[in-house]
Amino acid sequence: MGLFDRVKSFVNSGSEDSKPIKPRPEKAEKAEAFFLDSDSSSSLGDRDYMRESKTIRRTFPGTADSPGTKERVSVVAAETEQVTRRSDGLGGVVKKEEEPVSPVGGVPKPVKKTFAEQVSTAEMKQRLKGAAVTGVNVPSSADAAPVGRKESLKSEPEVTKPGNTGGRSPAGSIDPFRQMVRDLNK
Repeated sequence: MGLFDRVKSFVNSGSEDSKPIKPRPEKAEKAEAFFLDSDSSSSLGDRDYMRESKTIRRTFPGTADSPGTKERVSVVAAETEQVTRRSDGLGGVVKKEEEPVSPVGGVPKPVKKTFAEQVSTAEMKQRLKGAAVTGVNVPSSADAAPVGRKESLKSEPEVTKPGNTGGRSPAGSIDPFRQMVRDLNK
């Protein structure tokens, strides 16, 4: 019953007690849900076939390290898998070789400290010059620094004039196309 219905009934009857308020009917209880087990349901297919355990035999070629044919046999059921036989040398298995246990195995070795050698300024200049000063086919020392570029060898960028493009036509020109047509007509 809404707000305006009560106002309307109050105006018409003069009191609220003239019409008793009816309780809402209770909803019917839902039936409990139930689930079919795998034997009762028909949508699963052939359950007996799925329950059978299958034997899968796989053979693999050998490798250079382990020649010969390798084989893996496993038995697979609906929810389980069991490997019954596996050839030696088949991938995925790591052989654990027992190492002799030494009493000082956990003690770390002392760190060898290395320091940079002091180099004289003359030797440093010679290293910076590198093989450019020495002969061409003279072997350099093993600890020689890489050859650096000299300032005098660096070339200055050439300044080009906008009109001179070095024999190339400007961008957007159809001169190469015209030349190609002339070559075809010959």
